[in-house]
Amino acid sequence: MNRMPEPSRFSALAAIGQRLHTTLARLSPRERRAVTVAAWVLGLGLLWWLALSPALTTLRQAPEQHARLDQQLARMRGLAATAEALRAQNTGQPPGRDAVLRALQEANAAAGGTAEFAVMGDRVTLTFKGTTPEALARWMTQVRVNARLLPVQAQLNRTDNPAGWSGQMVLTSPGLGLAN
Repeated sequence: MNRMPEPSRFSALAAIGQRLHTTLARLSPRERRAVTVAAWVLGLGLLWWLALSPALTTLRQAPEQHARLDQQLARMRGLAATAEALRAQNTGQPPGRDAVLRALQEANAAAGGTAEFAVMGDRVTLTFKGTTPEALARWMTQVRVNARLLPVQAQLNRTDNPAGWSGQMVLTSPGLGLAN
C-alpha cells in the first residue's frame, strides 16, 4: 500500500499560527486587545490549574504526610526491635516442662478464667469461651514469649454473648518434651 507522507507537526503548527495571525490582523485594535487579554487569562488559568495548584496542595499536605510517615517508621522500628528480641531469646535452650506449665498457668490466670488447657505430650490444647480479644492477644503473647509455645491449629469463633472469642487452639513447644 502506497501512503501519502503526512505533513510534519511543525508545518501543521505553522499553518495554525499563520491562520491565527491572519485572523488577528483582520480584527480591530480593540478586538485584538480583548483576544490577547482572553488568551492571557486562559494561559494563566491553565498555568495555575496544571502547575501551581498541585504544587501548593502538595506543600500544604507535606507536614501531615511527614507526621504519618514518622509514625509508621516508629511502628516499624518497634516491630524490628521486638523481632530482634524474640530472635535473641530463642538462641538459648527452650524452657523445661515445669517452666512451660508454670507459664501456662500464669497466662490462664491473666485470661480471666475463660480458658482451660490440657497437656498431652509436647502439645497443649486450649479451650476458651467468651474470651475478649485483648485477653486472647495477651495470652498468646505470654505463652509465645514465656513458654515458647507456637500455635499448630486453631478453631476460633466469634461470639456475641458473652462478647469475645470461643474455640480451641493446639500449641506445641520443644520444652514440653523436656523433663526437669
